Amino acid sequence: MLFLRSLLYFLGSTIALIILVGIALVLFFTPLRVRYAILSKWSVFCMWWLRITLNIEFEVIGRENIPNQACVIISNHQSTWETLALQTIFPHQTWVLKQELQWIPVFGWGLSLLKPIIINRGEKLKALKKVIKQGADRLKEGIFVVIFPEGTRQPYGQLGKYQNGGVAIAKKTGCDVTPVYHNAGKVWPKGSFIKYPGTVTLTIGNPINSEGRSASELTKEIRDWTQAQSLIINE
Repeated sequence: MLFLRSLLYFLGSTIALIILVGIALVLFFTPLRVRYAILSKWSVFCMWWLRITLNIEFEVIGRENIPNQACVIISNHQSTWETLALQTIFPHQTWVLKQELQWIPVFGWGLSLLKPIIINRGEKLKALKKVIKQGADRLKEGIFVVIFPEGTRQPYGQLGKYQNGGVAIAKKTGCDVTPVYHNAGKVWPKGSFIKYPGTVTLTIGNPINSEGRSASELTKEIRDWTQAQSLIINE
């Protein structure tokens, strides 16, 4: 039964994606915020469709901590779920993505229309410089920058090593860092087609000032906060 429900979710989300990307491609000449307003509706649909087909819901703790000005959002990475949910929680945002995602038909086209920060993970130094430069540019445009510092999805209940790229952007621009923790892996496990009913908890921490401290110190503070949240939420 869960397989059929997961298949229904997949089919519905795919159809919605094709329709929205088609509209955005026709309107590719419009300003970025118009294209984002159109394509981000896919995430809104997916959150609703997950609830309808699989009874997957979510709760947000700390919404009051969302800054009024664009900042760097640093989140753990367990699932595809958070890449969708964050668009329904935070304002206009962009992401650091591996270049292979652009090659996925329809999905990759939609991503390309949203001005993400595309990197080649095989060229680490170049990738870091690009993340810092383009991340700073996006923040100046008033766009939030989402970073998954683990680099890849982790199994539920595990936390990978945090890289310094996200806080390096914040230090370059003087903006705050907003830490996020969620436990989406329990309903949408890494690499799994089958999804499970349940409620995802997502916690937004207090913004962290990036000035006057090293990138390593800030990254450690964010990871320690994330680890503490995982113990609280998953106990």
